[in-house]
Amino acid sequence: MLEELVETKNRFDVINSEGMACVDRINSSLYTGAVEYLTKNRFCWVEVPTLTKITGACENVNTLYAVDHFGVEAYLAQTGQLYLEAKIPSHKKVWTVITSSRAEEEVDGRHLNQFTLIEFEHAGGFESLLSHIENLIKSMIKKALKNNEEDFHFLKVDVDRLSLYLKKFNRITYTEAIEILGPEFGTKWGDDLKSKQELFLVDALGGRPLFITHYPKEIKFFNMRVNDEDERIVNSADLIMPFSGESVGSAERENNYERLVKRLLDSPMYRILKERGKSIDDFADYLNLVKKNPILHSGCGIGFNRVSQSVLQSKDIRAVTNYPINRENIY
Repeated sequence: MLEELVETKNRFDVINSEGMACVDRINSSLYTGAVEYLTKNRFCWVEVPTLTKITGACENVNTLYAVDHFGVEAYLAQTGQLYLEAKIPSHKKVWTVITSSRAEEEVDGRHLNQFTLIEFEHAGGFESLLSHIENLIKSMIKKALKNNEEDFHFLKVDVDRLSLYLKKFNRITYTEAIEILGPEFGTKWGDDLKSKQELFLVDALGGRPLFITHYPKEIKFFNMRVNDEDERIVNSADLIMPFSGESVGSAERENNYERLVKRLLDSPMYRILKERGKSIDDFADYLNLVKKNPILHSGCGIGFNRVSQSVLQSKDIRAVTNYPINRENIY
C-alpha cells in the first residue's frame, strides 16, 4: 500500500488517494502528540527565522541553499537551534517547528531536500534531554494509536510491532556501537555511522528505538559540549528508529565561552566557511550570548518525516510525505 504512494508518477494523483488521507490523519495525530507533550511540560513555543545568516546551518554547510537577500548572501535555514538557544535565559524551555532545507543530492528513500523539523532546547543536562526525547516520541505514537486504528489497518501497518516503541528505548555509546559492528563492517572509531549500520544495530538489539550516545567531537557540530571525562567525545545522542534510521539529533550545548570559541575555530565547518570569506564575526551574536549567559542547556531536532516513516513502517520517506522534494522533484 505505502509503496504505491511512491511508485505513482503524478504526485497530484497521490495526495487525495485514500492511502495518503490515512497518512495525513496519522501524521496529524503524531504532530498533536508532540505539541501536547511540549505544552504539558511547559515548553514555550517561539518563532525563529528560516532565512538566516550562516548560523542557520547544521554540520554540513555544503548542503545550504544560498539566496540573494537584497545583495547580501543569506541561506534557507537547516535548523533554528542557535535562535532557540538565545531564548533560554528568558524561558528555560523553548520549542519551535521549521521547514528544514538541505541541498542534498541523494534521491532515495531516506533523504528530502525539505522536511518538517521539531526542535526544542531546555536549561537541563544530558539525561533530562534523553528523557524528554523518549517521552515526546512516545506521546506522538500513543496519540496515533489512540486516534487512528482504522487508518493503520487500511495501510496494513503492524500495530503490534509499535508496542516495542512504547518500551524503554535501547541505549549504547558510539564506542559500543563500533564494537558491536565489528571488523566486517569496515568501520573504525572516528567514522560516521552509515544508515545500514544504524539499522543493523537497531535490529541486533531487539527492534526498539535506539539511542547512540557520545560521538567523536570531530564529526559533530561545534557547540556540542565536550565530555568532562573524555575530551575525544561530546555529550550527544542520535535516536535511531526502525525503518527510517537517524530521526533525532541531540546534545548538550557548550556553555564555556573560551572552549566554544576554540571548538568553532578548530571545526571542519569553520575551515570551509573561512574559504568562502566568512569569519568568526558571523557568529559574534551567538558567542556573546553564551558569554553573558553561560547556562548549561541541551536540545534536539526531531525529523518529523522520519518519525512518521518509522511509525508507518515504510522503507521510503516519500510514502509518508505529501510533496517529497528532492533533486528530481519540485512541485
